Amino acid sequence: VQLQASGGGLVQAGGSLRLSCAGSERAFSNNAMAWFRQAPGKEREFVAAISRSGATESYADSVKGRFTISRDIAKGTVDLQMNSLKPEDTAVYYCAARPGSPYRDSKLYGTWGQGTLVTVSS
Repeated sequence: VQLQASGGGLVQAGGSLRLSCAGSERAFSNNAMAWFRQAPGKEREFVAAISRSGATESYADSVKGRFTISRDIAKGTVDLQMNSLKPEDTAVYYCAARPGSPYRDSKLYGTWGQGTLVTVSS
């Protein structure tokens, strides 16, 4: 099972980016998906998660109302739409997959993408 994250880049504060995570049908069909991020010198933190069916979403308080997670099961993709970006959103963003429910604990995820860098300038 492999995941491939893309869409990172440099954006000014207030701007938007859309991250995408692609994987095999096997990776997506039976897995909850999540996005985590890790800023320089900080621990990896939860950003957003979505259930296998896409019916349930959860967000970190720091991104709620600005970020939206979505999935296209047919295409095998999970996207993270990021609006109103702030300099503190600067980090490497990782997508992850796990069987079952979309928890917020990164230790519960066994499959990870390689990460994509998001830099927000002030």
